[in-house]
Amino acid sequence: MESTSTRADICASAPSAHPRPDGQDRYTISEVAAFTGLTAHTLRWYERIGLMPHVDRSHTGQRRFSNRDLDWLAFVTKLRLTGMPVAHMVRYAELIREGDHTYEERQELLEATRRDVRTRIAELQDTLAVLDYKIDFYAGARRAPEGPSA
Repeated sequence: MESTSTRADICASAPSAHPRPDGQDRYTISEVAAFTGLTAHTLRWYERIGLMPHVDRSHTGQRRFSNRDLDWLAFVTKLRLTGMPVAHMVRYAELIREGDHTYEERQELLEATRRDVRTRIAELQDTLAVLDYKIDFYAGARRAPEGPSA
C-alpha cells in the first residue's frame, strides 16, 4: 500500500490536463503511445525493466493505463531529457516503491542529475556564444565593402 506522500511524488509538477477524468481513465497502450509520443515497444520495455510498474490489466490481459501512469510517464520523459541513465531512473522508481524512508536517496539522485543538467547548460551556453560569434562574423563580412574604401 502506498502512502499519500509517495503518490504525490509520482508527478514532476502539477499534472497537466488528462484526456479523461479520473475514474474513466483506462487507456490502451496505443492511446498512451499517441498521448506521450512513446512507442508501444518502449512502454512495454519500461514495464519489463521496472520503470513502469503495476500497469493494470483488463480481464483479457490488455494493459490499461491510468492518468497516474500518464503523469509518471511525463516525469520519466523529463528525466530522459536530462540525460539521466535508465538504470538511475529504474532505481528512482524502486525507491518510490520502497516508501517514504527513501526520500534522502531520491533527493540525492535528483540533485546529481540537476548538477549534470547545469553543467550541460553551461556547455551549451558556451557553444551558443561561439555560434553567435561566427554568425556575427559572417554577417559582418557580407556587409563589408569589397576593396578599399575612400
